[in-house]
Amino acid sequence: MSVNFQTVLNFIKARDNNALVKIKSQDDFSIEILDVISDSRDVMPGTLFACIAGEKSDGHKFFKQAQEKGAVAFLCERELDTELPQIIVGRVRDFLGEVASLVYENPSEKLLMVGVTGTNGKTTTTYITRSILQAAGLRVGLLGTIIESDGINEKEADRTTPESCIIQRQLYNMLKNNCGACVMETSSHGLYFGRMKGASYDVPVFTNLYPEHLDFHVTLENYFAAKKLLFENFTKKNFKGAANFDSPYGKRLLEEFPDNLTGFGLEEGAESRVVNSLTNLNGTEIEIHAKNFSPLKIHSPLVGDFNIMNTLCAVTALRGRVDDGAIIEGVAKVPQVPGRLERIDLPNGACCFVDFAHTPSALKSVLSVIRKLSGNEKKIISLFGHGGGRYEQNRPELAKAASEFADEIIITSDNARDEDPFKIANEIAAGAAIPHRIIIDRPEAVSFALKNLKAGDVLVITGKGPERFITIKDKKIPFNDAEAVKNFRSDN
Repeated sequence: MSVNFQTVLNFIKARDNNALVKIKSQDDFSIEILDVISDSRDVMPGTLFACIAGEKSDGHKFFKQAQEKGAVAFLCERELDTELPQIIVGRVRDFLGEVASLVYENPSEKLLMVGVTGTNGKTTTTYITRSILQAAGLRVGLLGTIIESDGINEKEADRTTPESCIIQRQLYNMLKNNCGACVMETSSHGLYFGRMKGASYDVPVFTNLYPEHLDFHVTLENYFAAKKLLFENFTKKNFKGAANFDSPYGKRLLEEFPDNLTGFGLEEGAESRVVNSLTNLNGTEIEIHAKNFSPLKIHSPLVGDFNIMNTLCAVTALRGRVDDGAIIEGVAKVPQVPGRLERIDLPNGACCFVDFAHTPSALKSVLSVIRKLSGNEKKIISLFGHGGGRYEQNRPELAKAASEFADEIIITSDNARDEDPFKIANEIAAGAAIPHRIIIDRPEAVSFALKNLKAGDVLVITGKGPERFITIKDKKIPFNDAEAVKNFRSDN
């Protein structure tokens, strides 16, 4: 796997004739490029180092470190003080993914690519989709909020959608490991910033859309436009995907791509529809009717109405690509998704659920399910915070959602980042309509809640799911909600 500098230059010049090249001699054109990297810490000999001018750091400042570690050429936005060859373009991210794809031999063209976008349900939908494809006999890579897997090796994810060059390297590794498919979450930020460039999808999927990240996108329409990029710019010819018929934004996608997308939902008119379902703490029975297919009855170990939709989404996306036997087996075998309605029973007869829900709609979905399964006689305590630098209008709405289904609220800190956690907590409390208290220190809040649980009580800890750190300013404090509960359980 390698291309020479001349090949990369020709590729960029074909897309931007204004790109400049700086070389020392004609010999530079034959330099072999083995890797494309945008983080100087990861540079290895033979690397083309991409200097990204980001919001928090500027890759141009690290070119010397990259050179010392073996970089052989640069893709940059301004001339660097180096004799190594460099290609200067207006915006590095406009080319990075496609250049990386070129170097890594266009891996997405050789994989069945499934991309899942939307506000809620992305992670669980990818886990279900992967399980179905595995039941169909494929080795499957997974890129998302929780893990990055190349089919053999697995590690915790740094963010939902990595930089485009990282995605391309991961796809290449999946091919090396004999994967036949890749399933990945595609975030609005990743789509907006072009991290998907160089990748193309066979099966794009849309789950739903609710107000989130409006601190960045400003309007819901802008947020939707970012999600829509998956279908507009990053799909293969004749792609076939799925969109939520019950969502007005899903309907818009279905109207715009009628030959490519199948609508799924609970409403009359959806091509793929749940007609019967029964859920309890042991799982869910689902019957799906779909146009041009026989009725399908499946059992899922997952519970809750939102997981019925997540399951329907994954099944609809793959129906016809794999046989129904693989769908039935894959759904039945889907593993517990870390931090997604993760249940932990306590010695005194109480129980705890840990979930990633961090928007009012997601919190409402989680608590409504737990209330439905627990009955009205059990006390539900909802413990959550809200991230700093995120959509502030959601703060009181979170408390309103909790007030609808819980009996008590404990407001704590999430990733406060550069905001005052007391300010965030008070903004949340403004929406509370049931008894509530503020305990800013999250470990202390979790400990307090656990110590005060009685037999039959249900504690619901939301907002961070599988995250293993609390971010305050520039510090990352190790903490995981589920581990804290399990450690409490083992000590009592």
